[in-house]
Amino acid sequence: MNDAINLSRMRDAAFTAEVEALSGQNVSTCYQCGNCTAGCPAGLAYDLQVNKIMRAVQLGLRDEVLNSRSIWMCLSCSTCSLRCPNNIDVAGIMETLRHMARKDGRVTVPKVEKFWFSFLDTVRAFGRTYEIGTMALFMMRSMRVFTDVDLAPEALKKGKLGLKPHVLPKGAAPVSRIFERYKERAKREGVRP
Repeated sequence: MNDAINLSRMRDAAFTAEVEALSGQNVSTCYQCGNCTAGCPAGLAYDLQVNKIMRAVQLGLRDEVLNSRSIWMCLSCSTCSLRCPNNIDVAGIMETLRHMARKDGRVTVPKVEKFWFSFLDTVRAFGRTYEIGTMALFMMRSMRVFTDVDLAPEALKKGKLGLKPHVLPKGAAPVSRIFERYKERAKREGVRP
């Protein structure tokens, strides 16, 4: 994809309104200063830089945005939001766009979604993340069985990976209830949980 946004595509004014409603942000206050893009640590992996995503949302370019790999590569670190002079929660908009893309069946980086589900499955089971469990689930889902296995011994030696999951004092039940409420809501809204 080249650096310019293709303005000949069909514009969807309802898309801009939907993003604003779902994110709670006023996208029209973005004046393209570029601070979000300049601070983004994942920008090297993006096909469409953050400020261009914001501009495409302003212009209602639904397909351009929801088909972008960038919304899936976002680290959710909130550097963009912290740097925004207009106090726009840009990271929140990126998350909103991921949810919208997923709802439309437009997952352009499936490995990210697989990692997301692996992480959430361990949180659901243990009440918090379990790193080794997350990686094992991800490796099975992505069929990347031997990827990064060489890093495990060093991480274990430094105490970065626990062999057993952490147990919450009240167990995983409170967190499981959150997942159940989400599942019920997703079913009502016709979204794949």
